[in-house]
Amino acid sequence: MQVPLRAAIGVVRAGMRLAAPFVDLFVRLSLAGAFFTSGMLKLGNWPLALTLAQQEYPVSWLDPHIAAVLGAGIEVGGSILLAAGLFVRPAALAMLLLSLVIQFSYQHLDETLFWAFLFAWYAIHGAGPLSLDRLFAKGVRESALPLAAEAIAAGVWLERAAGPWLRLLLRVWLAAAVAGLPLPGAFFPVETMAALPRLLAWPLAFCIAAGLATPVAAVVLLLTLSGTWMMAPDEGVSLYAPLLLALLAVSGPGALSLDRLLSDALAEGPRRPDEDAPHVVIVGAGFGGMACAGGLRRERVRVTLIDRRNYHLFQPLLYQVATASLSPGDIAVPIRSVFRDDPEVTALCGTVTGVDPVRRLVHVEGREIRYDYLVLATGASHGYFGKDRWAAYAPGLKFVEDAVAMRGRILGAFERAELAEDPEEQARCLTFVICGGGPTGVELAGAIAELARHGLAGEYRRIDPASARIILVQSGDRVLPSFPETLSAAARRALESLGVDVRVGSRVEDIDQAGAVVNGARIEAATIIWAAGVVASPAAMWLNQEPDRAGRLKVAADLSVPEWPEVFAIGDTAAITSDGSAVPGVAPAAKQGGVYVASVLRARLRGHAPPPPFRYQSRGSLATIGRRQAVADFGWTTLSGSVAWWLWGAVHVFFMLGTRSRIAVMLGWLWSYLTYRVGVQLITGERQTEFNTKDLRLAGRTPGK
Repeated sequence: MQVPLRAAIGVVRAGMRLAAPFVDLFVRLSLAGAFFTSGMLKLGNWPLALTLAQQEYPVSWLDPHIAAVLGAGIEVGGSILLAAGLFVRPAALAMLLLSLVIQFSYQHLDETLFWAFLFAWYAIHGAGPLSLDRLFAKGVRESALPLAAEAIAAGVWLERAAGPWLRLLLRVWLAAAVAGLPLPGAFFPVETMAALPRLLAWPLAFCIAAGLATPVAAVVLLLTLSGTWMMAPDEGVSLYAPLLLALLAVSGPGALSLDRLLSDALAEGPRRPDEDAPHVVIVGAGFGGMACAGGLRRERVRVTLIDRRNYHLFQPLLYQVATASLSPGDIAVPIRSVFRDDPEVTALCGTVTGVDPVRRLVHVEGREIRYDYLVLATGASHGYFGKDRWAAYAPGLKFVEDAVAMRGRILGAFERAELAEDPEEQARCLTFVICGGGPTGVELAGAIAELARHGLAGEYRRIDPASARIILVQSGDRVLPSFPETLSAAARRALESLGVDVRVGSRVEDIDQAGAVVNGARIEAATIIWAAGVVASPAAMWLNQEPDRAGRLKVAADLSVPEWPEVFAIGDTAAITSDGSAVPGVAPAAKQGGVYVASVLRARLRGHAPPPPFRYQSRGSLATIGRRQAVADFGWTTLSGSVAWWLWGAVHVFFMLGTRSRIAVMLGWLWSYLTYRVGVQLITGERQTEFNTKDLRLAGRTPGK
């Protein structure tokens, strides 16, 4: 009985945590909107405001002029602060006092009583996560502002000391009105609660007063009142009653409740890593590795997540770092911060050099880590089809370092063109060759074209950045070969409208420092970018397994390595088939693989039957071209143009980790979209800032002069 009840409580709590920030924001905006409108109407007709203060709503103990100024000031200023979530406690306290004056000096209304309790709530609890108070709390607390730390500490103490009593008072107040007791209307919302069906009134009143199943009772009461109000808006039901109930539903009844007693009785105690628990080692913190680690939360297992970098990278937007639209910090999240609240997950920053499957050991920079289960999610690196010397001249895009270096190469090319005196050298510097017409190549070509045409406009005096040549080379007969032909054609048209020279059916035959040879013809170009192929990590070599042609590790239907059933491989590391077809090396496939392996491990740890074989479910493919065009393939339908572009942006923001990253990316995009300016035009690193001797000679200048 305890396990299902504990699970039900967990589901309810998860729903409350998910909804609470948005309910809090909606309530604050609703309150702020009503008071701001009232205040602005008074400021817009000040003589009328004075007349109201003197005759209609007089306060016997306050001068009418002072009352009018205070009332309008609190309504306008308090509502602005409340909506922004800034200085919410003092603003709510002022608005609480105003509500009480309205209720007991002007006219008794249920609506004013609900206002009073809502403002009392914010005066004690403060604003939720979607507020400036929460955003700035840590920085303000540790700043040099006088009494800042003391004020924040006082707010925390007030919430801890007075919060449970406020919730108890609120519940008893609501329950008394819900039960239909003969109560004075000046203190209780009698008229609003009279609209409730009597069959529901007493059970709901008991649950709310006792704090038993409070979220459920509050939601039932909210829906009942909302339905009554919508069907009969003139029946006296206050619109703010559902808001108060919604706040109670997502925040809970507080410590002084049966819900809390029941929750404490069923609590398992604080989670601590169990040294005897099975040890799962995950190598790689990409999409697959993070999904697998997340899927093992709450399990009796120790998880060690190893990556040579200390962050999880949102690779689909890496090209925007390379083209100066976003900062690296916008698309990278520290691994430790993601699993801060999961003590069973340990993050290690180190390079794995080998695996001993016989002894079940992972070698990490001279250290041996023993595992019970091993998940290899090591990804892939750039593949040059046996021409590895091209890597020095045509870098690829897999890591933050690659993006920062590529940004330096792209921006540095414009700087060298500005410096060059020879027209041929200027043309070479302003020529960009992108090898590969898949999603990465198409998105890079569009982004560089937008950068040249708009982002750098007016910033150079001797060159016109818009004259840059962007050449996209694709060996196949169309770009985006994994998309339907109609979308490939739409993508090509969008690229050509941006001035990109799209060359399909073309092969790169050679690459050097000064350019490339394509179909026997030489192209002089200072910047060549590789987006044509990848090669898997050495995971197959670590396990002494024969890889496939792309170097990937062959796996069974449950993504385990055939000879080593305790070892799994996911993402670009593995050669996976689903329904007879090869699973593409894309982020959704890696995430699905990570989630699936976590389910396999959970079944083994619990002694349950294994899940069915892995099946990849394609939820669609997206690619963007510039600032207005994108293509989307969902199998059952396709989209292109601006609609697909908006969808592409929404999907990418949704799947990012961390609120800060989402906000930073949205603000960066908004800035670039409205101003036609890029955000990070920095050339960093010694390799990007130095002009080598050959470049200077080609520019018609002598080194050192």
